[in-house]
Amino acid sequence: MQIQDYFNFLASDDIRIKGSRIGIESILYEYIYRAKTPEEIAEQFETITLEQVYATILYYLQNKEEVRSYLADWLEFCRQQREEQKRNPSPARQRFRQLKAEADIQQEYTELEKTV
Repeated sequence: MQIQDYFNFLASDDIRIKGSRIGIESILYEYIYRAKTPEEIAEQFETITLEQVYATILYYLQNKEEVRSYLADWLEFCRQQREEQKRNPSPARQRFRQLKAEADIQQEYTELEKTV
């Protein structure tokens, strides 16, 4: 079995672990940026095996420059999406913020009543 056999290469920016919907970026983010062990990662992602986690790490080690670029593009995409969500929150997010503000006001009012 070749290392590439563990993955579905859907596009240049979409590599998934075969038999799952999990992208390699999810595994590698935990490994590289959060310093999690392969065992911890396998526990976190219940739909993949420890072998698949190791295969993902090995793929990264064998293709560092390509995968680093892949991860950089993914991280930039995530940053852009967060910025877009801040600028244009969904109606559900707006309603959540409104409810939270109302709850905060109610909490303050309740605390004031207790002191009077």
